[in-house]
Amino acid sequence: MKLLFKYILFFMLTFLLASCSQDENASSPKYSDHDKTQEKPTYHLAIHPLMNPEKLSESYQPLIDYLNEQIPSVQFELEASRDYQAFEAKFRARQPEFILPNPWQTLEAEKVGYHVIAIAGDNNVFRGIFIVRKDSGIKTPMDLKGKVISYPSYTALAACIMPQRFLHDKGIDVTKDIINQYVGSQESSIMNVYLKESAAGATWPPAWKRFQQERPKEAKDLTVMWQTESLINNSVMARDDLPKEIVKKVSLLLYGLNNSKLGQTLLHKADTARFQPATNVDYEIVNNFITRFEKNIRPVE
Repeated sequence: MKLLFKYILFFMLTFLLASCSQDENASSPKYSDHDKTQEKPTYHLAIHPLMNPEKLSESYQPLIDYLNEQIPSVQFELEASRDYQAFEAKFRARQPEFILPNPWQTLEAEKVGYHVIAIAGDNNVFRGIFIVRKDSGIKTPMDLKGKVISYPSYTALAACIMPQRFLHDKGIDVTKDIINQYVGSQESSIMNVYLKESAAGATWPPAWKRFQQERPKEAKDLTVMWQTESLINNSVMARDDLPKEIVKKVSLLLYGLNNSKLGQTLLHKADTARFQPATNVDYEIVNNFITRFEKNIRPVE
């Protein structure tokens, strides 16, 4: 009997101790290395392929760092794309919160719920230019008949659509009289000319300026033969479901960059003269341009 009593007492004590332990665990504070209340919302700025991803990071990461410093309640991240079509797929899926598209892409992004908050740069630099070799013998647009022309992408407005409109206005049927090659980037379009893979390469002034700085040996054999008229520059857009106060803070920071030495340094790195206030209405001129282009020359896509 004594042995039985000891077993019963043992099990009762064990039960009581377990109960106390459970109550203590239920009422005790929980400790964790990861405090969910401290998580920051993350906002991505996706930029269309103005340059290759490495150079894009060098140019725009300082601006991202500045936004993170000025708006510490959220986290901004830079997002590059391998080509124009990859970038367009991203914003059509409404993935990035902020985007920097070309003016045609701006119209497409409006359709899925992005709105313009700024113009990136001065409008007078948004134009197409034709690069040829100095020894090419090309003097007039008609000299391009039957030859290869390189472009970054068929949806690049300044570096393809506007140059093709230029050639059309000079009497060239761009779907029949020339061979169009879409080579993926601004630098590739220029390099194809240097390597004699194309007779002329279409690009835009900031890319040509950068090429001259980074590849002076190759650039000395090349020259700008023609340029198109200018159009409104690239935009900055915000997705329509973002907090209004965040969009406003980002907008004001961008507009104010030109007012400080640090801001001017950031603009210089990004090859952007300034960010100006703008809305969707400012890009109606592009809609009119594209409508005429598609009617007279080819579909953009």
